[in-house]
Amino acid sequence: MLRIVFFLFCLLLLTACKQQPSPLSVNDDDKNGAGENMSPDLADIEQSGELIAVTINGPDTYYEYRNRSMGLQFMLAEAFANHIGMRLRIEVAKDTADMLKMLKDAQADLIACELPRNLIDTSGLLSCGANVATGSWAVRKSSPELAEELNIWYNDSTRAQVAATMGNVSSNRFKSQHSQPVFYSKNKGVVSNYDALFLRASRMTGWDWKLLASQCYQESGFDKNAVSWAGARGLMQIMPSTAAKLGVNAGDLFDPETNMMTAARLINILEGKFAAIRNPQERTKFVLAAYNGGSGHITDAMALARKYGRNPYLWSDVSYFVLHLSEPRFYKDPIVKCGYMIGTETYNYVNAVMGRWSGYHSILHNALPKGISLSDIDGDTHKRNRFSKKQNIVGREDTLFKIKR
Repeated sequence: MLRIVFFLFCLLLLTACKQQPSPLSVNDDDKNGAGENMSPDLADIEQSGELIAVTINGPDTYYEYRNRSMGLQFMLAEAFANHIGMRLRIEVAKDTADMLKMLKDAQADLIACELPRNLIDTSGLLSCGANVATGSWAVRKSSPELAEELNIWYNDSTRAQVAATMGNVSSNRFKSQHSQPVFYSKNKGVVSNYDALFLRASRMTGWDWKLLASQCYQESGFDKNAVSWAGARGLMQIMPSTAAKLGVNAGDLFDPETNMMTAARLINILEGKFAAIRNPQERTKFVLAAYNGGSGHITDAMALARKYGRNPYLWSDVSYFVLHLSEPRFYKDPIVKCGYMIGTETYNYVNAVMGRWSGYHSILHNALPKGISLSDIDGDTHKRNRFSKKQNIVGREDTLFKIKR
């Protein structure tokens, strides 16, 4: 009798174990449909307030330029997000296969990259937006409402309008609005209204004040109210996002002193990032390049130089890769972290600043602005210099730093 009871108990226990699924196992159907089951459609995206688009790095898709996101596919995704009242988050995949996987795994809501429709279909996804000639965007089949909204919004006219905007933005990068002369007065040894400001910043950075003057001219043409197409502000064209990281209010960037001192702090940060470059003159070129094009891109160019047997601490070697980071063979290299770069602009920027600095130095042999010494600078002392009459200022218009007679 006891044997029968024990046998029945074991049988019941075994049956219960078979019916209880293991927490460590996943049903094949669940595994295959994991992305679909948790896939949001348009209503869910609207509730979250964020549209997540995945794309790849490249000149026509997505890249970063002076802290601003660029690329036609990005701008289209941004325009669509604005259309449905959402903010946009961009995820960057390494290649097409990675994009498809991220979408299937519900790590993104849509692919913002024009892919062949047959590839989308064979991947079990839904084509939407774009057109047959250029390719199509993609969403999951479980997001039909999102696909329908994209199909209504995305047409040839919409694409052409955004492409035209992209073209205008790109062309504005190269428009010079410099209205001030390179020299205010060669005879008096005055480069600009802001020479005393450059001198004070030079004490913070260790740079020659004339180098800072040359950089300032390249950035804004000594225009304190300058605003670039990307939103950079003031004398040294500081981006509001950069200022925020340094604890500076974007509204204060039109103040010459605030702008120049913020630039000096940024230069010091970049000097630290490139401290491994022992030669000061070489390091200066790297810092200028990073100021213009971003330190990540310059670090990428250094990595490429090292890979191809060049000196990563010599600007003449690294600048070659800066110039060519617009080519897929380089910006798609696995060691490149920041992707595509408009390298010609950064290359020309460094050459222009260094060349103008040499010109200033050949004319202004003295190390300091004429009539000014380091001991003269005092932010709290209101006295006048030899070029002022009754005004206690350096320069023609702005009250900057008061200096002694």
